[in-house]
Amino acid sequence: MANNKPPDSKESKLILAAGAVAWRPGRDGGEPEVLLVHRKKYDDWSLPKGKTEPGEPLLLTAVREVFEEGGARLILGRRLTSVRYQVGGRPKRVHWWAARVSGVDEAAVPNDEVDEVTWAVRPQAGELASYEHDVRVLGDFASRPADTVPLILVRHATAVPRSKWKGDDGERPLDSTGRAQAKLLAPLLAAFAPHARVISSAATRCMDSVGPYAELTGAQVRAEQALQVRSSGTDPAASAALIAETIGAGEPAVVCAHRENVSLLQAAAIGALGPPDGTLLPSEWADELPTAGFWVLHVTPPPLAPPAPA
Repeated sequence: MANNKPPDSKESKLILAAGAVAWRPGRDGGEPEVLLVHRKKYDDWSLPKGKTEPGEPLLLTAVREVFEEGGARLILGRRLTSVRYQVGGRPKRVHWWAARVSGVDEAAVPNDEVDEVTWAVRPQAGELASYEHDVRVLGDFASRPADTVPLILVRHATAVPRSKWKGDDGERPLDSTGRAQAKLLAPLLAAFAPHARVISSAATRCMDSVGPYAELTGAQVRAEQALQVRSSGTDPAASAALIAETIGAGEPAVVCAHRENVSLLQAAAIGALGPPDGTLLPSEWADELPTAGFWVLHVTPPPLAPPAPA
């Protein structure tokens, strides 16, 4: 959609930023600990965050900024509430994710912005945080389980139009735009799932959409004929069985399909997970995904079964 607002419009002054509630498992199975940073310029304690760079997706901003400020490498989890406030007379909106810490660079702090970091369980972090908007984000983080497993449903990238392709439709490839989209998809998907099962429609345009991600993460792409769109349509039962199997494995998974059957996969996921609380689904859930668009469902893993008696 074209943006016809004048350069000095209110929205053009909006400062966009992103960050994360970076967490690690608590000691002895207790509450997870979250990362707070002390900024020497402001003498405050806050959740790590920062402004987007031109053209940078918000989720990659969150990953970059948390590493730059606190030295933590992240695996993104569920989206948290965003906050909006004024900075120097301009509106600022910060987008937040819950994010498990996969590693820490101990040499990253101190740096130009941060002179100290600390880890604290959520109640203590809320008391230490200098700003009420950080406390609200911490409350949202604590309202649901921190540890989740991503199921990512992807619509394939832009393909050569049917009208310009004379061969078998299953072999219709991505066009130049689609190849660029697939390349950009790789780091976005990896931010949620650095390692995952990758399942794709056997159609070339789907396989090639997740190919760069698979190459980046070292995954093998499992081609599924059941996901390929045919003149007879896609079998809902086959889609439901595939998604149920994928969720049941309890591992991160990326599933690539077509415009015509992504909605079937969404319905299958909700069916496998049980009747959802309506607040858990975004208002855009029923909207058609754009090419190279994706949904991330964050599934709470089942509790570990108690050990069998000796």
